[in-house]
Amino acid sequence: MLFNEIYGKYFAAVSEIIKAAQSGKLTEKELYAIVRDNAFAESSLVIPQMLKDENWPLLRKDLSTPIEHAPERSLTLLEKRWLKSLLSDPRIKLFDVSAKGLEDIEPLYPADSFVYFDRYSNGDSFEDPEYIKNFKTVLKAMREHRKVYVEFKGHRGTDQKRNCVVYNLEYSSKDDKFRIIASGDRYSFIINMARITKCELMEEYSPEEFRPKAPIKKEIVFELFDERNALERVMLHFSHLEKETEKIGDKKYRVKLLYETEDETEMLIRILSFGPMIKVLSPQNLIEQIKNRIEKQEKLRTQK
Repeated sequence: MLFNEIYGKYFAAVSEIIKAAQSGKLTEKELYAIVRDNAFAESSLVIPQMLKDENWPLLRKDLSTPIEHAPERSLTLLEKRWLKSLLSDPRIKLFDVSAKGLEDIEPLYPADSFVYFDRYSNGDSFEDPEYIKNFKTVLKAMREHRKVYVEFKGHRGTDQKRNCVVYNLEYSSKDDKFRIIASGDRYSFIINMARITKCELMEEYSPEEFRPKAPIKKEIVFELFDERNALERVMLHFSHLEKETEKIGDKKYRVKLLYETEDETEMLIRILSFGPMIKVLSPQNLIEQIKNRIEKQEKLRTQK
């Protein structure tokens, strides 16, 4: 285990029980509810009884507590080193997460301990000063409900300018890029953070008046042949999407995924990365795109 067991679920559950007892709001029903929400299922058979019988001298018969101070726990050295490693990630640094108290702590592992595969190599420059400046301006705008003026490079290299409201910030692990989801006067659009060349705060807007448009979703259906651990890889690869999986034969599955229309290109790339392990059944327009991609790749291969 990475962390000491005394800092696990049992400690957390009993801590919440003591806090409830200190507030005078602890009932037997609440006692069981806290255990159910904070510990394991079988814990409901042990923790409440041990406390009520005073085998653990933390509660009285009337469910009050002799404990005067709310339970607190300090971080172990191992936990501090783990946190220091996380906070050393340039992507986390973009969010200005405080590392106070960890100044003299050695990270548990260096950033170059991990080798990523199946990921594009042209990710965002997270440590570029201009990138950091634009990123923090976007965060400030979202937190303070302010509009932003952005200048950015379009997909075809054209210079574009927009006044907009940023209502979502997304990260793609496949591309290693951040992008903003924004709403303009007429429609919503997506901008890769690295394409933004200028970002300025504007006036505040009312969250009650602003309602971002619900994303339009599409369904993709495909057959999956579970060879080379394909099923596990697909479940991990698309873990963030709503899905249905049905076994239809020996090592053969039918999978349905819901994805947002803005992500269609990324979905296409991800599906293609599984090669012959996946056969797309619908939608037809995605099937046509896959055929076109394969044909282009074959032409390039034969030209070499």
